[in-house]
Amino acid sequence: MTYIPALQALADPTRRALLDRLRLGPASAGRLAQGFRVSRPAVSQHLRVLVCAGLLDVSACGARRIYRLRPEGLEALRGYLDALCHDARMGTPPDAPPSA
Repeated sequence: MTYIPALQALADPTRRALLDRLRLGPASAGRLAQGFRVSRPAVSQHLRVLVCAGLLDVSACGARRIYRLRPEGLEALRGYLDALCHDARMGTPPDAPPSA
């Protein structure tokens, strides 16, 4: 899995806030929408972006959709960030292109 869709999804503060809420456990879109200053349809759209980025899983529970964090998607992002931190500590890797 690539980390680029995850980074793009996390560029939005509402999506980051939704992820923070899901740290407490799985929840429906309606429950997640409570307290946001955006409409429920907007929250649902943000959740779709997070699912497409591989950061969330969604399952049906009757008429509701339940969202939960997807560890594999978060690990892909973590792998990129870990490599970036490692390279920053070690200096520029020898095969890196010259900076402009």
